[in-house]
Amino acid sequence: MDATLFSPLKLGSLELANRIVISPMCQYSAIEGSASAWHRIHIGNLSQSGAAMMLLEATAVEPAGRITPQCLGLYSDDNERALARVLEDVREFSDMPIGVQLNHAGRKASSEPPWRGGTLIAAADGGWQTFAPSPIAQRDGEATPAGLDRAGLQRIRDAFVASARRAARVGLASIELHFAHGYLLHQFLSPLSNQRSDEYGGSLENRMRFPLEIFEAVRAAWPADKPLGVRVSATDWVEGGWELDGTIELALRLKQLGCDWIDVSTGGLSPLQKIPLGPHYQIPFAKAVREATGMTTVGVGLVTQAADADKVIRSGEADLIALARAVLWDPRWPWHAAAELGASVTAPPQYWRSEPRGVNKVFSGASFGQR
Repeated sequence: MDATLFSPLKLGSLELANRIVISPMCQYSAIEGSASAWHRIHIGNLSQSGAAMMLLEATAVEPAGRITPQCLGLYSDDNERALARVLEDVREFSDMPIGVQLNHAGRKASSEPPWRGGTLIAAADGGWQTFAPSPIAQRDGEATPAGLDRAGLQRIRDAFVASARRAARVGLASIELHFAHGYLLHQFLSPLSNQRSDEYGGSLENRMRFPLEIFEAVRAAWPADKPLGVRVSATDWVEGGWELDGTIELALRLKQLGCDWIDVSTGGLSPLQKIPLGPHYQIPFAKAVREATGMTTVGVGLVTQAADADKVIRSGEADLIALARAVLWDPRWPWHAAAELGASVTAPPQYWRSEPRGVNKVFSGASFGQR
């Protein structure tokens, strides 16, 4: 049986060689939002993985939207130049499509990286004022975020557009907008964090309004031939929070506005969440969204085995599989999956000699003699 995981797929005008996507993973290694030498190593390494596309980490659209002081940004000329230099080096040796996930952290900004506990940084210690739909802190005892007024909404809308234009100028292949994991646009969606009384709060229609405005503005600014997707949290895993029904309605609206894919994750909004962790625990949400909307859907969450990933695609539960921690642990996961499933991937000729004896020909185009 052919490995469906290694069948091609088209996202807008972008041709993907297989169904494996490298998920956005924060590196907490930028300098004032600018990509560093670490990004050159990290992106360069994963660009040789054999995956079909890589999405760069959650990238802030303004300084106050960074999760941590060390998070990547695309809000300044310096940020743009630094990322352009990294991408130029990577592209010399890899033609993997590379996209970016644009984000505003909202009330989860101004935080320490996870290896320092991920706690909110006080202003006196180098932190900054955070923003949210409503002045409700993420956790008890944390500083209260400022509720966004109309000027603030416009500022952030404009910031997403400006970052999308920068992404186009540096030649990124795709954009994913971050509506998930408790960051600003998810905060607007969830009734737990959005308690506004204007047209941006209250009903489902109102809570979706600002995220949809962001999508529409970015879609207009981003080249029409380049794909634009959205990551969502399908549930808050908290009673009274954001749930699957709202996610499906949001996805249907995004589809009408020209969304090319929906990346279905869960959680991240509240410390009260109760997540039943286990293999494939988020895949049923991807399946439900796919069946209800017909959208190209990305499945994520503890899908670590090649045969299992292939089964998810073959059974129609998702169209793509996004790898995060699994590909950090094994940056050649797609190579090894291809070997297991009898498929092939693109790899640089410098590495062709690594193909183990006794396995199928994994590297497409590989041919070399002995010396």
